[in-house]
Amino acid sequence: MSTFISAATLDPDEVRSILLNKINEEREKIQISSDEDDLIKNIRLMNRKFNVVSLFSGAGGLDLGLELAGLDVNKGSISVDEALKERNSFEDIRKDSIFNTVYSNDLFTEANETYIQNFQEGIFKHSKDIRQVSNFPNCQIMVGGFPCPGFSAAGPRLIDDPRNFLYVHFIRALLETQPEFFVAENVKGLMTLAKGEVFRQVVQDFASAGYDVQAHLVNSRDYGVPQLRERVILIGTHKDKIKDNYDWSYNLPDPTHGENKIPFVTLRDAIGDLPTDPEDVYDGGFSSMYMSRNRKKGWDEQSFTIQASGRQAPMWPGGKPMVKVEKDLWRFSGEINRRLSVREVARIQTFPDWFSFSDGGKSTVQKNNRLNLQYKQIGNAVPVQLARTILRPIAQFLNDHPELSE
Repeated sequence: MSTFISAATLDPDEVRSILLNKINEEREKIQISSDEDDLIKNIRLMNRKFNVVSLFSGAGGLDLGLELAGLDVNKGSISVDEALKERNSFEDIRKDSIFNTVYSNDLFTEANETYIQNFQEGIFKHSKDIRQVSNFPNCQIMVGGFPCPGFSAAGPRLIDDPRNFLYVHFIRALLETQPEFFVAENVKGLMTLAKGEVFRQVVQDFASAGYDVQAHLVNSRDYGVPQLRERVILIGTHKDKIKDNYDWSYNLPDPTHGENKIPFVTLRDAIGDLPTDPEDVYDGGFSSMYMSRNRKKGWDEQSFTIQASGRQAPMWPGGKPMVKVEKDLWRFSGEINRRLSVREVARIQTFPDWFSFSDGGKSTVQKNNRLNLQYKQIGNAVPVQLARTILRPIAQFLNDHPELSE
């Protein structure tokens, strides 16, 4: 049995050597399709724009947030907010974003359909397993919410765990293209898994790809999202291209909402104007696990975290609150008790109302199954307004240095 090796026992050169050997092993498994390989190689990058590659893109919450950040530095956030209310108005200003997404990859069919419906034409939308992608386009910024790595104390390092191929291929894409920045998102638990060892290895592996890596634990409600949602954001700044040549480092924006700031956005603010009896609601019973704690927030609070499941959606805040019966057992009270609808959870994730989510278009499939495809996309996404605020410092820096787009 292999002996576990802590990240703290290896110097950066040793880590990089292990990482490169593993990535070379992964490359040898790729079955190259010459036609597709040529298409990716020949993706047209836009001059005077900062080109973006998006991995594990899902429905595109992180991508839309980046696009908005790139508009804010050109147009001002107030005018962008106004245009965002209507799709036609937003389409009129999209070209003014400093960012140009050239490539997006995900295996979730309906999420890819959603992405195509809501983003500009011309993006190479790839539904291929990332393990079989032979090349990635050049870019100035790479973004993605890679799945949380698996971990086994019996294995020598994260990259030797077969569950972590997705994580390894995100780093492979960085090593191959060397963008100026990368932004990755993950769940809060990444920081404490295996007493923090997984997190230390993740940071060390990304750093070995050539980046100064900062990790920030953020709560979405601090940035105008009506939701209690904590996530880890990794910001990677290229050591040679940026750190060694520019007097700049990423600073996490101060919270915009909270005590002595703009009041937190509430459920009333976010969804109070929507119909009280919508059709796009997941129906069905509630498991004992669901009923083991409170699932209903009040109108003047923020939502619980939106999950990637219709069955696990929080309760709509109308009606009476849930009642605690005993330890790990709650019950509903009153007559009004339903889950949040698809449109409501999309609002809580700060997607604009015109943003549509594919349900696969299969009218013969049971309603709950179709709706669940939408809940899953929305719950997996990075809240748009969180991404927008977190990415704005990078957008501002790049806007101030147009030479980096060449």
